[in-house]
Amino acid sequence: MKQAVKFLYISHDPISVWFRYGLILFDIATIVFFVATAHIPHGPGITVASFGVGFLILMDFSARLWIAKDRWKLLRKIYTMADIVVIVSLFLDPFLTGNLAFLRILRALRLIHSYHLLRDLRRDSRFFRTHEDAVIAAINLLVFVFATSTAVLVFFMPENTQTPYIDALYFTMATLTTTGFGDITLATSAGKLFSVFIMVVGVALFVRLAQAIFMPQKVRYKCPSCGLFRHDPDAVHCKHCGATLRIETGGAG
Repeated sequence: MKQAVKFLYISHDPISVWFRYGLILFDIATIVFFVATAHIPHGPGITVASFGVGFLILMDFSARLWIAKDRWKLLRKIYTMADIVVIVSLFLDPFLTGNLAFLRILRALRLIHSYHLLRDLRRDSRFFRTHEDAVIAAINLLVFVFATSTAVLVFFMPENTQTPYIDALYFTMATLTTTGFGDITLATSAGKLFSVFIMVVGVALFVRLAQAIFMPQKVRYKCPSCGLFRHDPDAVHCKHCGATLRIETGGAG
């Protein structure tokens, strides 16, 4: 059984690759579910669905932990800790009444932040190979925007708001970009402090994305000689030490 699980999670076989891509689609579906249910009453239907999603995430988490070479190292990774928080919040759904629902958006940290998925994308997608930094920076920014928007939605949006999530997202983006329209504001002390958090962290992530987009295109490939891991997409030799590189590429055509 353990060998079969390892085959699915770490093998280079096409079946294993498609299985890992399927897990990413599942992650995206769970994120959509978490966002859609963050601000609505959790009746029996949503509670049962939360238990079901929590069970599937727990199975995925248990499988990764079971086959890990260094389990303590895996447990210290930020996306692993995020998964634990998500699983706990899902199984405690009847007792949370939506107050901690925003934590579930942390599931989005699973997107991309997986060594095997990165390896698959580098091999299968030329676009990802040449824009890896920009793609990862964009996903980090999107995770931050959706997590903070959901937190604003849960903690600060009035109950009588007609478009609560749109207003929360609008406020987050206006604050993040320091546009400051002022038509939607958080009047409480906690709200003001949270706005400062969005400005500081969000602007840093936004600048990181801009840098990744406008910097010269590079691909990640560790030089076997000197360890340099950023090279031109068509590089044959390392610029630092001259060692021969074997960067996988589909060619100009």
